[in-house]
Amino acid sequence: MMSRRQNRGFTLIEIIIFIVVVGAGLAGILAVSTNVVRSSADPMLRKQAMSLADSILEEIMLQNFNDPDGLPNIKEGAHADWDNVSDYDGQNNATLGVPAALAAYAVDIRVANDTTVVGSVPRPALRVTVTVNYPGNPPESVAITSYRTCYGETDPATGLNSCP
Repeated sequence: MMSRRQNRGFTLIEIIIFIVVVGAGLAGILAVSTNVVRSSADPMLRKQAMSLADSILEEIMLQNFNDPDGLPNIKEGAHADWDNVSDYDGQNNATLGVPAALAAYAVDIRVANDTTVVGSVPRPALRVTVTVNYPGNPPESVAITSYRTCYGETDPATGLNSCP
């Protein structure tokens, strides 16, 4: 009579192959998760940079096109003294009073004379570009550009339209 031998368990070779396959799979998963974790803060940094640029650009767009007091532009003066769009040209974090919590974001503002056509009439305009560099790997930046024209502003001294 022939005896039946019951096979139980795994052979040593099967266990080694299992360990190698599982180890390779785990190494792949860890490599992917490392990249995801490393770049997970990037969208937040970009969003903060966009919010900072947007808020600065909004402040600039609310200023007068022409200098209302007729004095030369005060680019070195206090932030509160800036009373027209051109005063913001060349400003940065230090002069804008960017909060210390956002010190890693570098702000640069450029204002350039430009001309735009309103209807069929060329009008003087200022092109305002706010660039915010933010930390990352590698460091990145966002830039927002807008145009400011003179639209019915009055001269405080005469009460007349000061737009050309």
